[in-house]
Amino acid sequence: MAIGDIIVGMDIGTSKVSLVIGEVNNFNQIEVLCTTSCKCNGIKKGKIVDENEIVTTVSKLIKEAEEETEMEINSAYLTIPGKYVTIVQNSITKEAKDKYAGISGRDVASAISLAKDIDIPEGMQIIDIVTDEFILDNGKVVQDPVGSLSSSFTIKTQIVLAQKDYMKQLANIFRRADMDIDGLVPVSLAERSIVLDGNELNDNVMLLDIGAGNTEIGVFEGLSFSYTNTIPLGGDTITNDIALVLNISEEEADKLKHQYGLALKSFIDNDNEILLSTCRDENRKIIKSSELIEIIEARIEEIFSLVNKDITAQGIKPRINNVILTGQGITTINKSDVAGKIILNIPVKISTGRLISMVRPEYRTAYALVRYIASRPFAKNLSSSIDSKSKDNILKNVLERIKEFFYS
Repeated sequence: MAIGDIIVGMDIGTSKVSLVIGEVNNFNQIEVLCTTSCKCNGIKKGKIVDENEIVTTVSKLIKEAEEETEMEINSAYLTIPGKYVTIVQNSITKEAKDKYAGISGRDVASAISLAKDIDIPEGMQIIDIVTDEFILDNGKVVQDPVGSLSSSFTIKTQIVLAQKDYMKQLANIFRRADMDIDGLVPVSLAERSIVLDGNELNDNVMLLDIGAGNTEIGVFEGLSFSYTNTIPLGGDTITNDIALVLNISEEEADKLKHQYGLALKSFIDNDNEILLSTCRDENRKIIKSSELIEIIEARIEEIFSLVNKDITAQGIKPRINNVILTGQGITTINKSDVAGKIILNIPVKISTGRLISMVRPEYRTAYALVRYIASRPFAKNLSSSIDSKSKDNILKNVLERIKEFFYS
């Protein structure tokens, strides 16, 4: 990161859009300049269903941020759901240009460029290259080989690909909002640094972010980003179930979910009676709390079961040592970690990452995105644009800015 870099991060979720602007200060830390968010229903089950609403929301947030920071904001980094992402592992061995002078930044840049040379599936586009580790000619593993006296080195990378059709949709939305896209980052990859604690960062873990409408899966094997996907169920699904089964308003359903939130009926202490104030069934104004919790339990079981099915089908489940839960859709429901352990048969815990309690839930993903961008090693350009520029070909601009993200 470079002192003075200003990074605009935006997370477009199923219930809201959040924006965080951060600047790299003299201590190489992120100084938050602005945070803002707004409800938005433009995405359902991970799919863009209303471009107009997203355009309106993005424009509103940018205007608010510009007024607060007195800057003209012309670009932002975005998160992308795991369902649109494919990860390809690739390793490259490179000779140092001058083995007596040590490995140079140019050597690393050349290796990263070679790592990008893969067969890209139809309809996909490279959006990120994650450098995992470097192995020197003596077998030593380092995170940064520059300056090491080694005649050659091997770089292990994850090439992150995204679906072009989804990228085009986002590009069109941001063109209409008069904005450029700096780059796209999978949700789980962005969140990793704030959700996981020190020990978990080096472990084989699955990060589960259960949000309002989606569950984001991210699997990390040590430093390697192995897999990501999206399950189209979340906290709002549980609320909808309660409202439908009990025939009450969604507002009351959400309130009851938070008040009596419990993932397993077997943990009920007192099976209290609940008066339903908005029930449209005159014969069912009063229920037992066990009836409410049974609805919650069924949906949580389904979410974990779908996750289990997905990672089993991918063949990665045996390599996962721990599961870390985060997200507003699940962390307010007691014993959700116990329910997850029962279904996944893997240890499950609620995130205790050092930074997770320091950031308001509605801004966590956008803030994590800014931190991820700022910490990118070997990046050529990080700062978002605050200068006016042509929007003639927005998709071309997206791809060009992504290319600038790396040394070339």
